[in-house]
Amino acid sequence: MTDPGHSLDDAAATRAGVGVLTVSDTRTAETDRGGDLAAALAAEAGHAVVRRALVPDDERRIAETLRQWIGLGLDLVITTGGTGIMRRDVTPEAVRPLLDRELPGFSAALALLSLEDVGPRALLGRALMGAAGRTLVAVLPGSPPAVRLAMTRLILPLVPHALRELRR
Repeated sequence: MTDPGHSLDDAAATRAGVGVLTVSDTRTAETDRGGDLAAALAAEAGHAVVRRALVPDDERRIAETLRQWIGLGLDLVITTGGTGIMRRDVTPEAVRPLLDRELPGFSAALALLSLEDVGPRALLGRALMGAAGRTLVAVLPGSPPAVRLAMTRLILPLVPHALRELRR
């Protein structure tokens, strides 16, 4: 069903300004395959990747970068990495206080889809999604297969509708 006042082919209205933030103590710009993939998939879908950064697993640095990007009015921010259960995995803790509304169905859907590929280990991930003002924020694992799955099956199909809703 189409929203009143929006046509299905109104692609320009649902193009996103995207930021991709990689969170890792071990990856570098040269080895950031998950962040590279998230940016490439967003660009292939017609979105403009306007910010890229790599920060260590540091709650303050993650939150600081996201606050800046949200303040710039980015439509979509994708983080990769820091979603596991190790002590240094703090991305969800950094992001959650910035969200106005958390969308718990995202983490449940990603875990369910991931079960097919990685089995019960999928339940150890702490991906999340939510809205911070008019910015949609998705917190993803750093592994390229998980990034591909989340981007192609969940995030990119959801972005047009989510952006229309957040822009109201």
